Amino acid sequence: MAKDETLPEKTAAEEENTPETEATDAIAEAIEGVVESDDDVATDDLMPLLEDARAKADEHWNQLLRVKADMENTRRRAKQDVENAHKFALEKFALELLPIKDSLEMGLTAADDIVESSDAMAQLKEGTALTLKMLTAALEKFGIEAVDPTGDTFDPDKHQAMSMQESAEHKPNTVMAVMQKGYQLNERLLRPAMVVVSKTVTETSDSESGSHINEQA
Repeated sequence: MAKDETLPEKTAAEEENTPETEATDAIAEAIEGVVESDDDVATDDLMPLLEDARAKADEHWNQLLRVKADMENTRRRAKQDVENAHKFALEKFALELLPIKDSLEMGLTAADDIVESSDAMAQLKEGTALTLKMLTAALEKFGIEAVDPTGDTFDPDKHQAMSMQESAEHKPNTVMAVMQKGYQLNERLLRPAMVVVSKTVTETSDSESGSHINEQA
């Protein structure tokens, strides 16, 4: 006598209904209904069953396409999040380095105003300039770049206005001077630039200026 062979149990994944299996089942049920019906049944009576099966198949197919689109969007967002994590992982570290760069730049500016009376001063200035150059190159290597908006139109999303001054030489709302450079990390704003913004010269200021000149005359 042959031994009884037991079929393997279906897994949960196999038993789970999917849009594809539901569409297949709907068509199978319709065909089964046609086979089990009498031969004398009119074709017109079978058409509603076939149309219903076709409608269910289309519905499940559309559900499958929507699920596939959702999965693709999720995969794309996850990939973008990973890329951003790599690109902006140094943001906090970069913010700590920027004041050091500011200090080196201010030191060099101050050194330019000092009369170089000795070789030691010249060597100190040269060493500071070299250090600043190395630091700038290191920052640029990781996508950190300075933004100098002098002459640009003031943009509150990129600039921080520290003061406004009347100017006849600049159009209103123009960046006249930069008190502290801004920086961006991989083209995303890291620190806004601190700027002085121009404004229209008022008539009062013009009249006061003219009166002052007349008094001096």
